[in-house]
Amino acid sequence: MRTPSGHDMLVDGGPSALVLQKLSEVMPFYDRSIDVVIETHPDADHIGGLVDVLARYHVGVFLEPGIKSQNAIDEKLEQLRKQKGIKGIYVRRGLIIDFRDGVYFKTLFPDRNVGDFKETNDASIVGQVAYGSTSIMLTGDSTQKIEKYLVATNGALLRSDVLKVGHHGSKYSSGVEYVKAIAPKYAVISVGAHNRYGHPSKEVLSVFSMLDIPVLRTDELGTIHFISDGSAFLRK
Repeated sequence: MRTPSGHDMLVDGGPSALVLQKLSEVMPFYDRSIDVVIETHPDADHIGGLVDVLARYHVGVFLEPGIKSQNAIDEKLEQLRKQKGIKGIYVRRGLIIDFRDGVYFKTLFPDRNVGDFKETNDASIVGQVAYGSTSIMLTGDSTQKIEKYLVATNGALLRSDVLKVGHHGSKYSSGVEYVKAIAPKYAVISVGAHNRYGHPSKEVLSVFSMLDIPVLRTDELGTIHFISDGSAFLRK
């Protein structure tokens, strides 16, 4: 995400160094800094590329939910962050990142210590990026259990123009009531082509079809760009 004044925020890094190529496509070659990097949760398919990002870029602050994963990538990422002196913050509900140009990121979950959660997906950072009257909901790999909690505790605050669909379109996310509460104009699914999990699931696609919400998928469209002027989103 790039704000009007040129601030950058990266949410997760995918499983590999391919994220560096993708960043080079949307950032000027001379720009080697990212203001905010968010690790929604420490599963390898979300943080694998962040090791290369932290090694190659100057990162202002690193946000994470505060749960550890039993993989070597998680340990390496923490070591690299400390070596480079990158400030780390455990995210909690109410934390707001204000880019001071009309764009801000508001955290909705976690709202507690998630260090003892059994499932890393349940600890995923959920937050909303807002600019003017436009907004995007970012969900990590949150499950329907967390979605129901968010509907119960946040209600109308969830409404967003764009929904980054939870857990790559897994059937364990994107419950009907949650999607209704967000009421997005677009649903974006970040998913690998011919993945072994069969994502996105037929159940999830049927939810969006039933609610007449257009679905944009990276396995079909590649990189998906949105531009906001503060009043509406346009597809680039």
